[in-house]
Amino acid sequence: MSTASEKKDFDNTMGHVPTHGEGVVQHVQLGYSTTLKKTRSFWSVLGMVLAIVAVPYGFGGPMIQAVYGGGQLSMFVGILVVLALDGCVAVSLAELASRYPTSSGVYYWSYRLCGDHKGVRKALSFVTGWFWLIGNWTITLSVNFGFASLIAATVSMYQPEWTASSWELLLIFYAVCIVTFVICAFGDKMLPYVDAAAALWSVVTIIAVLVGVVVQAKSGRHSASYALGHYDTSFSGWGEGFTFFIGLLPPAYAFSAIGMVTSMTEECAEPEFEVSRSLVLCIPIGGIASLFFILPLCFTLPPLEDILAAPYGQAFPYILATVMGTKAGTIVLMVMVLFVTLFCSISITTGASRCTWAFSRDHALPLASIWTRTIADSPVYALALVTVIEMLLGLINLGSSAAFTAFASVGVIALAIGYLVPIAISLFTGRKEVAHAKWNVGHAAGTVANVLSVAWILFELILFSMPTALPVTEVSMNYASVVLVGLISLSGIWYVFSGRKYFTGPPDEIDEVY
Repeated sequence: MSTASEKKDFDNTMGHVPTHGEGVVQHVQLGYSTTLKKTRSFWSVLGMVLAIVAVPYGFGGPMIQAVYGGGQLSMFVGILVVLALDGCVAVSLAELASRYPTSSGVYYWSYRLCGDHKGVRKALSFVTGWFWLIGNWTITLSVNFGFASLIAATVSMYQPEWTASSWELLLIFYAVCIVTFVICAFGDKMLPYVDAAAALWSVVTIIAVLVGVVVQAKSGRHSASYALGHYDTSFSGWGEGFTFFIGLLPPAYAFSAIGMVTSMTEECAEPEFEVSRSLVLCIPIGGIASLFFILPLCFTLPPLEDILAAPYGQAFPYILATVMGTKAGTIVLMVMVLFVTLFCSISITTGASRCTWAFSRDHALPLASIWTRTIADSPVYALALVTVIEMLLGLINLGSSAAFTAFASVGVIALAIGYLVPIAISLFTGRKEVAHAKWNVGHAAGTVANVLSVAWILFELILFSMPTALPVTEVSMNYASVVLVGLISLSGIWYVFSGRKYFTGPPDEIDEVY
């Protein structure tokens, strides 16, 4: 837990604490009784959000999209652009999380901000919650299946004659899901320490990759002008203008799930400050780590056309193998990256389980009473539901890799919509509620952050719905928006025929202390 002086120093430099009230808002005052143990400190929450960003995996996993985006220019400048815009999103979410510190997150915020019309706020809260839940489930699916693909790509570097079939890749994915479930279910009390260790391990891995590629550089070294400014638009087919935005996909993906940490709020001793500070600080810390990871690669990158032929579409293992020039060195670095990915899988699965548990608490899911049960103060049943849904969706890859990719990609879009709704409502209602937050950046700075957040999220919805390259084929088509509409339609059907009878929205009777 942070000390009072540390909290004061942070607020003086990064936020404004209103003076019209004292005391900590407890979750029971927001309508819920405290169920989960308060085991999270500021450092463990910060470690968790950095583990979710997981720079070596968050950037390395989708790095092939940066190649379609033109190469070095979009890789370097793209990080700077995304950091600035996602920094605004982080500030906007941090204010809301401080105003309403509950694991229910975006759907609770939307309900409270929406005014007094019970029917409207109830329906909006339900829809926002389902976007949020779908985002949590599918981004977890994306990370774990990406983990499986990374394992297969690493093995194929050691055994070039082996290529994983669809069934073998599915079994690797299932193993990842089961291992993650066991760690999260039976090691719940240790997870705060695991999250802190994850952040440190990411730093160690980034330094190891930096030293390895700079020292070896078997594919040659580029000049500064080439490494920071090379821009090849011939791969995407989108032309000189839009190609650059394709290169924003890897950093945007890496920082897309930072809001999931709000689901840990009820496990924090001082949630009004700890979650907010973690959200805001993850941007500069993650940004510096990202530059230390990307810049050495920009200076040593192999020919872009060769990277596009990487096995399983995993550009990063191919780049490492080419730059390092030795099988042993490449394997060592890839194993380190795989552990970063395991930490990411643990953190993001934990966040998804808390989201599922919190949404079930308001009877928004079928059989909700089951998913709210805990074992040793841990929402193991909700965790099991997340794992089972992942494994069922993984079967889709056997029939259509394109359809599965859409399920995996829809996570970013759904999470973005979850962010968009409460931020937009707060902005268009004059930021009246966040003005009472224990942590906020003031009206002027907050308004700018909100406006840029809404604009960026709307652009993200378009960007992540577009195919990476033209011309479009059945395989390269991006079906994410179609899948999202289908999933949210199912939730709407559930609401009309059954859900509206049980879902009443977050509790109306709250005792606010400000």
